[in-house]
Amino acid sequence: MRLLALTLKSSRHADKQTFALSMMRAAAISTPRLDKMPGMFFSAPAKELKGTDPSLLEDKTPKRRPKTFGMDVKAYLRSMIPHLESGMKAAKSKDILSADEVMQWSQSLEKLLTNQTGQVVFGRFLKSEFSEENMEFWLACEDYKQTQSDLLRYKAEKIYKAFVHSDAAKQINIDFRTRESTAKKMKAPTPTCFDEAQKVVYTLMEKDSYPRFLKSNIYLNLLNGLQANSLK
Repeated sequence: MRLLALTLKSSRHADKQTFALSMMRAAAISTPRLDKMPGMFFSAPAKELKGTDPSLLEDKTPKRRPKTFGMDVKAYLRSMIPHLESGMKAAKSKDILSADEVMQWSQSLEKLLTNQTGQVVFGRFLKSEFSEENMEFWLACEDYKQTQSDLLRYKAEKIYKAFVHSDAAKQINIDFRTRESTAKKMKAPTPTCFDEAQKVVYTLMEKDSYPRFLKSNIYLNLLNGLQANSLK
């Protein structure tokens, strides 16, 4: 009888262990891994990150740049006139724009227009006043005077249609007599056929646009910037 009791007790203990193991296995199968669930992110252990692309670990959150109060002089000049960037570099070059050179522009319009950079700066000013056609016509006339004889008619007609004709897209402000006189010269173009109209436009710029240019921020900021730069 004692032997039978021990056997039954041992059998019940074994059944309890089997039942417990079965329950643990069922729980393991039915419980999903949280790190595999869609829409959820869990940081991986350090060992698993060793083979990860470094770019994936970077913080992609856009960073705000600090606000800039006022533009640097060099940055201002480069944004206003890209051609002046070389003039702001500390290099021993004859082409570097100096404060003295810019100051000489105030002596006369002729002095300004004989300087290539002066043409660019003055052209920007005229554009701000919606009168850039005057500068463009003047430059076109200067180029036309150097034209070879076999190309005179082609260039003359091109300039006339662009600036002088009554329906020109960039019509210059000249009097009726000068416009008619220039039109007649188109029948047999010569290197000087635009001289009269060019003189009228030059006088208009000299008496009207040029004085305002010398008082403009475009000119004064450039001059002051170069003067300050030369003191560094």
